[in-house]
This record gives sequence, C-alpha cells and structure tokens, in this order.
Amino acid sequence: VSPQSCKGFLPFIGAREMSRSFATRESRAATNSLPPLLDASGADTSPESISSRLDNKRVALYFAAGWCPMCTAFEPSLLKFRDSSEESGKPVEIIYVPSDRSASEQAKRASSMGMWSVPFGEEADNMKLKYKVWSGAEAIKFGFGRRSGVPALVVLDKENGEEMEFIPAESQGASALQFWPLDDERGIWSL
Repeated sequence: VSPQSCKGFLPFIGAREMSRSFATRESRAATNSLPPLLDASGADTSPESISSRLDNKRVALYFAAGWCPMCTAFEPSLLKFRDSSEESGKPVEIIYVPSDRSASEQAKRASSMGMWSVPFGEEADNMKLKYKVWSGAEAIKFGFGRRSGVPALVVLDKENGEEMEFIPAESQGASALQFWPLDDERGIWSL
C-alpha cells in the first residue's frame, strides 16, 4: 500500500484522531472535577481505576444517609433503576455522597449498595455545598440555603463533570428517576 493510495483516507483518520483527542480532554476534565473516591470496600481509588469504572456510563452523585427513612425507602427503587439501566445497555454509575454520622456508617452503606463514595468529612461536605444538597440535620453546619434535602441525585455531564440534571428524590421519591436523561449523549462519559 502506497501513501498515494491512502490519500483519501488521511483527512478522515486525522479527524477521527482529533475527535478522540478532544473526547479524552473532555473526559479528563470531567474525571478531574470529582473529589477523591473510595471503592465499595472503602479503599482509595486511583485516577486510572476511576476512569475505568466510569467509562461509557452515565454518572450521578447520590446524596443520602443511612439514618434517613426517606433515603432507605428510596434505595430499592434506585438500585433497581441502576440494574435495569445496565440491562438495557444504558449503564449508570452512582457515587454516594454521605450525610451519615461517621466514616464507618458511610463505608457500611456504600458497601451494602455496591457504590463508590466520596469520603466522609471535608470532601463530602464540599460536594454538599457545591450542589446545595444536605440533610435537615446538617442545617446547623451548612445553613438553610439548600435547594434540597436527602435523598437527591445530581447527574453529571461528560465534558466538565458539571450538573446536567437534578433528580429531586426527596420531594418526588422514585418517580423522580424519570428525569434522568439516559439518552442524552452529553451524559455518557467516554474515558
């Protein structure tokens, strides 16, 4: 095969490589927007393991607490939604942002739901403040300027890991999951 015989394919290959490079930069920005994460066993994760875990998935932050009856009542529906999404070829990754009372409670809950999580403490607090979602019990710590209590989800876009959709589970329960934009390409992380 000579370079002349491939001449017509070079612009296509170049465009595809440029597109892949742009997608990689987008994904890197989205991944970098996340705080450090713990896997479901409570172990620290690496940037490579985060990229591998989130690749080709729709990603959301799940704000909840084990002591919250609304959260525990919502979770069977959330886990069924996660499994159904996977089965339908639209996998989702739900990252737990704890409003639990201790790191050990947070670790136990993340493990029981098979979710990665934001570490208990400062990292979780920063996410709550960023998205203005925290439990009523945390109002003394964070104030009353929240948009929602727990449970709630924030769906993140693939470009910068910014909010794409808010899922108001506290006020709407399991029916709020209908607002997750599963078919929106902006929400599928390509790492």
